[in-house]
Amino acid sequence: MALAALGASAKEDPPDYAPTMRFVVVRSSAPGCEPNCPEWISAEGTIDAGTPALLRRLLKTLGGRQLPIVVNSPGGNVDAALQLGRMVRKNKLDIAVGITEFSGCSPGMNCRDNDGKDQPYSGVAHDSGAMCNSACPLMFAGGIRRVVGDWAYLGVHQITTTYRREKLLYRTTYRIVKGKKKIISTKIVSRKNAGSYKTYEMSKAVEKRLSAYLNEMGVEQGMLDVMKATPASDIRQIEPEDMLEMKLVTSLDSLDSLTERTVCLRQPAAANCREVPANGKPAAVAAVGAAPSPIASAPAPQEQEMRFVLVRGSNPLCNPDCPEWISAEGTIAAGTADKLRQLLDTTRERRLPVVINSPGGDVQAALAAGRLIRERGLDVAVARTDFLDCDPGTVGCVATHGLHPGLTIDAGAQCDAACAVMVAGGARRLVGAGAHFLVHSMGMEDKVRAYLGEMAIGSGFFAAMQSAEYAKHRELSRDELQKFGLTTGPQSVDALTGATICGSAPRPDNCRVLPAADAEAKAPAKL
Repeated sequence: MALAALGASAKEDPPDYAPTMRFVVVRSSAPGCEPNCPEWISAEGTIDAGTPALLRRLLKTLGGRQLPIVVNSPGGNVDAALQLGRMVRKNKLDIAVGITEFSGCSPGMNCRDNDGKDQPYSGVAHDSGAMCNSACPLMFAGGIRRVVGDWAYLGVHQITTTYRREKLLYRTTYRIVKGKKKIISTKIVSRKNAGSYKTYEMSKAVEKRLSAYLNEMGVEQGMLDVMKATPASDIRQIEPEDMLEMKLVTSLDSLDSLTERTVCLRQPAAANCREVPANGKPAAVAAVGAAPSPIASAPAPQEQEMRFVLVRGSNPLCNPDCPEWISAEGTIAAGTADKLRQLLDTTRERRLPVVINSPGGDVQAALAAGRLIRERGLDVAVARTDFLDCDPGTVGCVATHGLHPGLTIDAGAQCDAACAVMVAGGARRLVGAGAHFLVHSMGMEDKVRAYLGEMAIGSGFFAAMQSAEYAKHRELSRDELQKFGLTTGPQSVDALTGATICGSAPRPDNCRVLPAADAEAKAPAKL
């Protein structure tokens, strides 16, 4: 006998707005890192039903090594997120919200055949614009150490459950025993899709399951309360202090505490550090027959004289109102101040911050450039600018509206010797946790001392410079820089170029809405 019935199954589906999450091992490419560098697992994309199997496969290749996970995800499948969280906890892994920017070969490029433990990708991690939303915080809760930096986003909302309806046709075989029907077998002979519908409120069963999971991970139920109170069509970003109170994060550190190169200088070194002797370093992987990496790293500043480039933030979170800045990369030379003045003349009265990455150079030129920066009232931060698509120094790299799209990252940036003199001219002066600020004595003592007094920099900074012999650099900590008055606050470059600063009040001077129809170049792209 053939009978028809309708059945329904519930499933929390991932949204269709990002590629499926992929996992790769990354080794820090920060300057000066080798031979002992931190490594981590980059986790980028949407969580779906097959994601836990991908992580399990990668972990098997690590032979028990405990590498932190740097995750950037809009969310996805709830069941899979719970599996991932339990897997992270079982393997005793730390986790941070961040974005990995790859150097050279990147996942998806046809430039390598082996993603094994002996050949990690190279890159740096930063938290500017990174996200962990929707189901991702459930995965995040599994970490042993859990950190979300000031410029990353962690948000939650109600769970969307999709119910899929099926029309089932099945055959039942029975016999009559003593006048009663006795079923022998039931077999489904066909299935047909009968549509689907969604609910946007958490069921009691799901709430109970999530509550038990958070309790298992040592996270307070306040997180679940925020999820229930936020409509599925919205997203509630949880503030750092609230995350700490909920025990969702274990400290107010950022991912630098897991991936910055200095973690390998500690005694003992962090568990995710791996020393590769110079004669045993894996060969660089060439990108043969592949498209260029989405982010092109700027050339090492030691290789060129300082150049100035107008840059516009490329983080999609800022459009259409994005921050702009002046990238200053390279060695300070005799003509540096003149090049900067020429560029500033094209920007008219706009006050754009200067993002500098330099090994130093000509002291007299640094004094002139610093005075020009102070004269124009410009802010300065030590950081690298990573350019989108192409580097301004390459042939055929054309600026749109006179601006190159890019991102700022303080990890691996440096300001050495004469660069410190140039930075001292800034109205606001910022050095992030990932940047390196080095000084040494450099001659012209009277002129430098007078200049620092002119810039209202404390005498302790000049004394620190003189305490290090020429060519024997001394790296100053962030606390020392603030104590000496060289920096004006604890913030990093994100305070000047972060994706969200244009929504603050008062609105920063370096923000601008760029009309899509405006095809005229606003200023020269490079000097």
